Amino acid sequence: MEGSIFQYEFIIKGLLGSIFASITAGLAGTYIVSKRMVFLSGGITHASFGGIGIGYFIGVNPILGAAVFGILSALGIEFLSVKQKIREDSAIGILWAFGMAIGIIFIYLTPGYTPNLMSYLFGSILTVTKGDIIALGLMSVVLIAYFGFFYRTILYISFDEDFARTYSQYVNIFKYVTTALMALTIVLNIRMAGVVLVISLLTIPPNIAMIFTKSYFNIVLWSVIAGFAGTAAGYVISFFAGIPVGAAIIFTLVVIWIIAKLISRILTRPVRTVTLNV
Repeated sequence: MEGSIFQYEFIIKGLLGSIFASITAGLAGTYIVSKRMVFLSGGITHASFGGIGIGYFIGVNPILGAAVFGILSALGIEFLSVKQKIREDSAIGILWAFGMAIGIIFIYLTPGYTPNLMSYLFGSILTVTKGDIIALGLMSVVLIAYFGFFYRTILYISFDEDFARTYSQYVNIFKYVTTALMALTIVLNIRMAGVVLVISLLTIPPNIAMIFTKSYFNIVLWSVIAGFAGTAAGYVISFFAGIPVGAAIIFTLVVIWIIAKLISRILTRPVRTVTLNV
């Protein structure tokens, strides 16, 4: 159709990316919110910026560098907090600052023009590539298979780690693997929302779902739906308004959250009955 936004290839790529981003964010985000790992995930997100800087410096795909750096940071936080008896929030703060510092240093040491960081910090509607879509699609398959096969163990770890240890003797291994998958999910969604805002993409949809349901499976399902509504609408808004796509996505998700809260209040408001004395 002439004049339709769907005539642009980057819009189609963005919407396909939105589908896979909502799946990965719904699965990973539900675990992050249930396990109360939001601060840890924020640390991983910002620490991965170091990988972006190193990637630019050595001439490889910055997202590949971010993925390696993000996974190592996630495992490093787990190791420092468990094995070295360092407070988890302190370990997160150290790696958060270290990653950002490394990224800035290597970007400014890169020969030639200083790269445009806006697309990595806030997302860009023009930078989603076929490679990004394929990577997010593969990540969606991996997460669906992982959470589906180990659903009960992950559920127990999310809400009661002590009980999970009575169910499985491999809880620590599951924690390391799941944290690494969370880190990879965060990094692969940087193109969609940017370093600064990507953690909100993972945490707002589960909070929308939790307004209406407490079932873990239903939270995942409705997180995916809410995430797709926010990311798809955010791409359209970004296209017409000419604003960074990450900001548009998060703004849309927050609006959806506010509407969901209002609907919840209306549905749960007690009905007042009036009696007439005759």
